[in-house]
This record gives sequence, C-alpha cells and structure tokens, in this order.
Amino acid sequence: MYRNLVTDLLGYEKITTTEAKAKEVRSLAEKMITLGKKSGLHPRRQALSFILDKKVTDKVFTELAPRYAERLSGYTRITKLGPRLGDGAAMVQLELVK
Repeated sequence: MYRNLVTDLLGYEKITTTEAKAKEVRSLAEKMITLGKKSGLHPRRQALSFILDKKVTDKVFTELAPRYAERLSGYTRITKLGPRLGDGAAMVQLELVK
C-alpha cells in the first residue's frame, strides 16, 4: 500500500490520504528523492526495487532530483483538509514542494 502511495505521489506530485498514511509515506518518498540525487546504476536499481513504475523512477532521476539539488531535505508538505465524511478520519493533502 505504501509503495503505491509513494509511486502516486512521485508521479502526480500530489495525493489526498489520511494523516497517518501521509506521515509514513512522506519519509519513504523523501528517501526515494534522495536516491535520485545520487548518480549511478546502484541508486537507480534501489529506486526501481521500491517504486512500481519505471516512468516514475525516470521522473525522479531526471526531473525531481535536479529540482531539489540544492535542498537537503523537506521535499514534501502536508496540508490538513478536515475529517472524511464517512468515518471522520483526518484527511490531508501530501504534495511535493515546488
């Protein structure tokens, strides 16, 4: 489930999910972007073993890594949206910082 959420976050750059899931996905997504900042075959294969889509992995290494080249961490932002209508779970929007 977390692999799917990380893949969607890196692909679409914005997802809506529960607060607990977003906090866990944030750390995993930041690790993938940090891998993208390293050059070489080994970091690419490590990212491919976690991210489900090859196109998203290419995006991490070609678009996202250069965007965050000067930034050490803090690639994501969590914005609270309020409770979900069905069960009242706290919903948030997790997005990549521009």
